[in-house]
Amino acid sequence: MSSRMAGATLLRHLGPRLFAAAEPASGSLVASARGIMPAAASMPAAARIFPARMASTDAKQVAAEKPEEAATAATTEQSNKKNAVASYWGVQPRKLVREDGTEWPWFCFTPWDTYRADTSIDVKKHHEPRTLPDKVAYYAVRSLRVPMDLFFQRRHSSHALLLETVAAVPPMVGGVLLHLRSLRRFEHSGGWIRALMEEAENERMHLMTFLEVTQPQWWERALVVAAQGVFFNAYFVGYLVSPKFAHRFVGYLEEEAVHSYTEYLKDLEAGIIENTPAPAIAIDYWRLPADATLKDVVTVVRADEAHHRDANHYASDIHYQGLTLKETPAPLGFH
Repeated sequence: MSSRMAGATLLRHLGPRLFAAAEPASGSLVASARGIMPAAASMPAAARIFPARMASTDAKQVAAEKPEEAATAATTEQSNKKNAVASYWGVQPRKLVREDGTEWPWFCFTPWDTYRADTSIDVKKHHEPRTLPDKVAYYAVRSLRVPMDLFFQRRHSSHALLLETVAAVPPMVGGVLLHLRSLRRFEHSGGWIRALMEEAENERMHLMTFLEVTQPQWWERALVVAAQGVFFNAYFVGYLVSPKFAHRFVGYLEEEAVHSYTEYLKDLEAGIIENTPAPAIAIDYWRLPADATLKDVVTVVRADEAHHRDANHYASDIHYQGLTLKETPAPLGFH
């Protein structure tokens, strides 16, 4: 009972001061005499006691009244935070430019990652399978071609999307395993780790390019998820068991890629598929002319696949000769 009476007495004395709309004139004079601004002196006492809540309410009202200014302020604040983080850690993004001085628009690769593709390739080059592992690798790849042709038919761009999601897996797996082997055995790799990582990145850039040409449907995305999950683990085990078989398998896989892009080019030349302008990312990555077309893009991608074919058959031949990859210089920059 005594606590209730004490609470009531406290509320009776403090209530008018907390919730009064404004202080009396005498209070304003005293506040002015103390150097307090009139606006602050006329502010409700509750606002001074609970400034955070009152301030957040006022900010929301201002943002609702001026959405453009609020958005600009938010963008500026976010930019300042990024600059503060970069400044604190000493990591400042470099401002990159093209040869003509214009700003470099891509974050996924830099100007020194670009190159001009060597299109003087033999599209019919083929490794004839003779040993049992070679025959297993060859017919395994050939068996995959039938369902792919039935599924995609002449939808070459969609076929290219799936092909690149699969083709980028083997060099990454091989590079990781060689990297771990190099650490485990305290030995160098002859440059093959870097060569395989370059191949994986090159295949991924093929995918980024064809994403500018077409977008995958939901069932194609589901197919990629399933295929990647199965293929990654199968190739991982295969490379551990027999690197020469794994590289031979990829060599035959790249032979099929060369064949697929050759068919793509035939349909472009025949007018069955519209020869649209090349995506901007392809023009910068392969240093193509500004007026390059989709046909030019498919031509350089096919050249890359032919080089991957040759590099993987070469790696397999090294193992067949009883050598290891570290004993033979890697074909660095051989896209």
